Amino acid sequence: MTKYRVLAGPEGYLPPAAACEGIRLPDVGWALIEGRHVPEQEALSAIVDKLLSAKRPFFFPGPNLLWEWKEGVAEKASALRKLADTAGARVIPMPDYRPKYPMINPAIEINPNHPNLTIWHNKIDVCVLAGVHCHYANVALKIIRGGTDCYTIAICGEAGHEDANITLRNAGIPQIEALTAMVAERRRLC
Repeated sequence: MTKYRVLAGPEGYLPPAAACEGIRLPDVGWALIEGRHVPEQEALSAIVDKLLSAKRPFFFPGPNLLWEWKEGVAEKASALRKLADTAGARVIPMPDYRPKYPMINPAIEINPNHPNLTIWHNKIDVCVLAGVHCHYANVALKIIRGGTDCYTIAICGEAGHEDANITLRNAGIPQIEALTAMVAERRRLC
């Protein structure tokens, strides 16, 4: 029996939830790459590889990073913006979760209820979700995997996301700064 892997899609109209296929969230200090449990450092390196090999990488910061709702959020948001800039990625915010139809402008905002429209419109091949509430991130990741070939990365401040192609858990400023330093170093060497 083949073990399920969380690969970039399109996987179909109703892709299975990775959790239903036996993928479990990583333990502290670990991450997931396509459903495999790996040490966090391996996932950081894989994220850098994906960001630097992408033609059109985009970051999707959510409300947990866009609104200064608790101490430290502004610093984390600034660190993520620096990472995006260092990686040469664009940023499209997800400021709230209300449906945007019929007036969504996928060039400037992502609709969490239909993120595939923003992916298609911008021809995004790698996207990074950060600061998105877990229940919305999981739905968006399934929709993206189901209908696009976009490679998904979730930088999660909580337990991670099994439906992302790569996910970090308990990610904070240290992990974001480590990614930024790794991207800058690889760019310098190239």
